[in-house]
Formats: sequence, C-alpha cells, structure tokens
Amino acid sequence: MKLTPLAVDEHSLGEHWLLRPDVDFLNHGSFGASPKCVLEAQREWSERLEREPIEFLAPERTLLPKLDEVRDVVAMQMQASSRDLVFVRNATEGVNAVIRSLPLQEGDEVLITNHGYNACNNAVRHAAKLAGADVVVADIPFPIRGSDEVMDAIAAALSPKTRWLLVDHVTSPTGIVMPVAEIVRLAHSRGVRVMIDGAHEPGMLSVDLSSLGADYYTANHHKWWCGPKVSGFLFAREEWQSDIQPTVISHGANTEGLGDTPFHANFNWPGTFDPSPLLALPTAIKFLSGLFADSNDEGAGINTVGMRALMQRNHRLVVAGRSRLLDRLDVDAPVPESMLGSLATIPVPGWRDLTDEQLGEIAKRLRGEHRFEFPVLRVGNQGCLRISAQAYNSIEQYERLADVLATDQSLAARRGSQS
Repeated sequence: MKLTPLAVDEHSLGEHWLLRPDVDFLNHGSFGASPKCVLEAQREWSERLEREPIEFLAPERTLLPKLDEVRDVVAMQMQASSRDLVFVRNATEGVNAVIRSLPLQEGDEVLITNHGYNACNNAVRHAAKLAGADVVVADIPFPIRGSDEVMDAIAAALSPKTRWLLVDHVTSPTGIVMPVAEIVRLAHSRGVRVMIDGAHEPGMLSVDLSSLGADYYTANHHKWWCGPKVSGFLFAREEWQSDIQPTVISHGANTEGLGDTPFHANFNWPGTFDPSPLLALPTAIKFLSGLFADSNDEGAGINTVGMRALMQRNHRLVVAGRSRLLDRLDVDAPVPESMLGSLATIPVPGWRDLTDEQLGEIAKRLRGEHRFEFPVLRVGNQGCLRISAQAYNSIEQYERLADVLATDQSLAARRGSQS
C-alpha cells in the first residue's frame, strides 16, 4: 500500500501550522505545536462554553460525557481500557499525583535515572524527602551502545529496599527510546512498581498499555499528538487506582456522580478549568492520522495506518537529519538508530566543558542570527544540541543547520578553543 499525503505535498505541510516561516523550528519535542485546524476546534469549544457556561462546564450537566468521549479516543490509541485513564494537565502532574500518593516509609528507596526529566525527578526527590525515603539514581551512559547498557544500569541500582521506579519512555535530554517492556519485567521480578513517563510517546511511538504491564503511565497530548497545551493523561492499573490522589483535591473526593469510578471522579473535576484543550484532541489525532493515510481512506476518521506512517516518516527524517549533522561535525552516532524515535541529541565536539552561560550564548546566536529553534543543553560535561522531526519539518532544515555549524566562524573558533 502506497502512503502519500492526502491533499498537499510533503514540503507544504508546514502551511497547516502557524509557525513562523523565517525560523527553522526543530524543537517540537519541547512543547509541540498545534495545527491551525486544532486551534480552530479549540476556539469553537471555548465559544460554546462561553455561550452556556453552566450547561457546558458544570460536571453534573453535559461536561462528563464529552470528557468520556475523549477518554475513549485516547484509550483506543493507547490500547488501554478507558476505565484506567484519567486526565492531567501534563506528564509532570501525572508523576506528581502518583509519587505523592505512594505509601513510602523511612528507609525505602525509589529509583530514577540520570536521563530523567528534571521536573519529574524533582517531584520524586520532594516526596521521598517528606517520607524519609532515599532516591537512587541509575547512571545510564551517553553515548550509549545499546539497550543492554540501560538494563545493566537499572539492574545494578535496584536493591531489596527499592519500592518504585520512574523511567522515561523517551528521554527528554538525550532522545533515547528506553526498553520499557524489559524494564517493567525486570522491576516486577524484584517486586518493584514501575511508572513510565511517556511524555513524548503518543504520536511518536506505538504502545500497547494493556500488554506493557507498567503500573503507571503518564503522557502529554500537546507534544507529538499536537493537541493544545495543557492536556495529558495518567494510566494506572486497577489495583493501584484507589491509592492515587490528584494534585488538586476537589469535589470528587466525596461527591457521587462525578465519574464512573472513584478514580475518574477524583480527576474529572479539579474545579473550574478550561476543558477545550482536551476536547480538541480528537481533531488533532484525526488530522495527523490523515496526512499520510491511503487515498482510499479519506474521511474515514482516525486512521491507524496513517498515524503509523507519520511516525515512521518522522523517525526516518530525524535519522537522516542527525546523519547530516554527524557527518559535518565528524562525530560518531551517540545512540543506535534503533533506539531513536523522532528526537535526537548530538554532542558537538567543541562544546565540551562549556559553562551553562556559554551554551546559552550559543543558543541565542543560533536563534537570533541563524533563525533556528532547538535546545542547546549539557549532558554530563558535554554540550549538545537536540533536534526533533514533525510533519512540518524537511531535510533541508537539518542540512542548513549542518552548514551553519560547520561554517560559522564564531562557533568554529569556540569549538577550536575548547578542543
């Protein structure tokens, strides 16, 4: 089956977004970017709310069925039961809700990794401190040769005191796709619960939550699904749901009728909030799934084959873009291609041992003078850049970046002075 864009050629897909045409936006991984049709759907939902604020927003009126419809869409995409999913503002909130609800005791250990998202690691450290528990960090190398190095690092950090493990599905600073199924099996063999921070996963990778076996899984809708900002989900296995309290305790704690289950009721109504980012999510998923769907499936709604084709296209694009950069910088691949999704981090030789201030100045130059948007960050003592690939990106953008890094004299001098 040949997969082609339905209405536009690949180089014109950027027209569906509001992104500035004079900036090469290679940073979808940070906050995502919503297509115009998604923003329009969100605006329509907001206008409906304002026309009938009580009828629309009051949970005892018509809001909950709307949330349930979105929940069903998310559950279908993640191959999970909708009974096991609740909505959160973002993956960081999902991690906070779980770690702050755990019955940790003094002397317990919780395990994180050195590739984890800083905000979530901070939440773990805070909860552990309150409980008198200890935080252990699994030291996963970067560059990395394969998933065995991940498994060895986590196995070495587990102990009889370990109660809970947080691991990213796709690491934010380094773009590594972790072997989460193997990690879950290893942790469960030691009696350790596992939470997966899947902030980047929906829309980047295909996952079957029903078979993965993770105790908890949280993710963002606003990244690779391109939903409006402030939208995510939290999955929990049924046996743990009664223990989890949301970060905002509200009416659901003692009011009937706010959800089909206590788990739903606790999270459905945090108080007055804007549900339009959630309600516009199905529009985003349908739009993305149609970009590379077979022409025979036009108008068929959310297209699983089309979504998979988009994920594969974005993976191929980031691999190709990374290859151009590695070649021009004369750097070996820091992560095997098989451990990449549509996010990749590249060490820049001359940026080794630079201070955060120096890396910040480089980022400003790349943005201000060369019109690139992507993170410049430190991994250990190595300065790196991180690129993303989404439908609106093209190989020419990565080629231009490679040219700039190879020819900009100030960057070249900075590299030489630090070598």
